[in-house]
Amino acid sequence: MNSILVVVLAYLIGSIPSGLWVGKVFYKTDIRQHGSGNLGATNTFRTLGKKAGIAVTLMDILKGTLATILPILAVFQGSGIHPLVAGIIAVVGHMFPIFADFRGGKAVATSAGILLGYHWPIFILLLIAFLLCLKVYKMVSLASMFAAVVAFIYALIYGILYNEYLLLIIISIIVVFIFYRHRSNISRIKKGTEPKVTWL
Repeated sequence: MNSILVVVLAYLIGSIPSGLWVGKVFYKTDIRQHGSGNLGATNTFRTLGKKAGIAVTLMDILKGTLATILPILAVFQGSGIHPLVAGIIAVVGHMFPIFADFRGGKAVATSAGILLGYHWPIFILLLIAFLLCLKVYKMVSLASMFAAVVAFIYALIYGILYNEYLLLIIISIIVVFIFYRHRSNISRIKKGTEPKVTWL
């Protein structure tokens, strides 16, 4: 029973549409009707501004973190669900949220939250990689994919050295998710039409 509860809760936590709720409650705006139409933090920044964007980013990260630590909470111990598995279920919820017609974000912040909850040094490394790439190229999408590649390289080395193969598998899945969800961004980057941030 605990295993079912962890799976369901992880999905529901991931399904919380932070951008949609923040937009509607505080700005009376449905961000799906603006910008890229995406529910993620990037479109929140563009549509609602820096404060809302930061709030949604933090909320999306914490969704992944909360889902990841669910299996180790006393009430759910013995569920048999690995924290990383719970985390990836939250990412699926983020991409296909039941609370927002199964149209969600691109999995970046919530995936980062998994790593914050499970292995915080890699979270710090990826945050630095993301910010450096964003500073140079001004494209959130490119910075997100660059951080994903860095995560894979780290997980490959760390997994081999410390037999953390599940971490490598989960991060590999995350990388596939992120690149797949950024298909249109990749096309615009190639064409030189990808929007760039102006606040960094």
